[in-house]
Formats: sequence, structure tokens, C-alpha cells
Amino acid sequence: MLTKINHMGIAVKSLDDAIPFYRDNLGMALAGIEEVPEQKVRVAMLGVGESMIELLEPTSAESPVAKFIEKNGAGIHHIAYEVDDIETAIATLLAGGARMIDETPRCGAHGTRIAFIHPKSSGGVLTELCQAGH
Repeated sequence: MLTKINHMGIAVKSLDDAIPFYRDNLGMALAGIEEVPEQKVRVAMLGVGESMIELLEPTSAESPVAKFIEKNGAGIHHIAYEVDDIETAIATLLAGGARMIDETPRCGAHGTRIAFIHPKSSGGVLTELCQAGH
């Protein structure tokens, strides 16, 4: 079902403040910055090997990422696994008793289709499934 770790999501207060560390100090290539209005975030994707680091900056106090930062501070927000068929992956998880935040895929950054597994089903880790856009 899972093909690889696609990215690690890191909640940050400011992309402008966070990007230089990952790009300049760690030498990651900045793949792009995009606003995802449905999620109320701006995201910066930085490459590391076959995976990415996704920096998440809230664009609204109502953003789930803003609420995460308020409660936990900046830091690791989620892990995302790539899947070939997100509908099948969701159905398999639901059939196995997993609790899903998204039982239907939604639009993510860079044309992906995403769905989140509730942390109560994944040992306290917010887990994202993502399928590359077509």
C-alpha cells in the first residue's frame, strides 16, 4: 500500500525565517512555495534524497497548523506516506478499523490528493496519505 515516505511536515511560524536554515545550513534544494487556501497554509517543499521536508506556515489563526503551533509550538506536525491509489488505501485502513480524519481524499499542495489518518489510530502521530497528481 505505501510506496515511500513522501515528506515530513514541520509547522513553522514563518517560512521566511525557517527556509534559510533548511536551504542554506542543511543544503536542501527549495522545490517551491505554494499557498493551499483550503488548508489555510503556505508550504515550502525542500528536497532531501527521495523525500521532502514540507514547511507549513499558517495563513489564518483558524488554520489547523496555527492551532497546532499554539498548543505545541513549532515542530514536527505530520509524516506523509505516498500511495499509488489513495481510495484503496483509505478503504483498507477503514476496513482494518483505523479512524480517518478524511474518508474522502482532498486537494493538497503541488496537485496531490491527500487524506489524514487520525493520530489515535497511529500511535499519536498525525499521518498523511498522499497520491501524486495526474
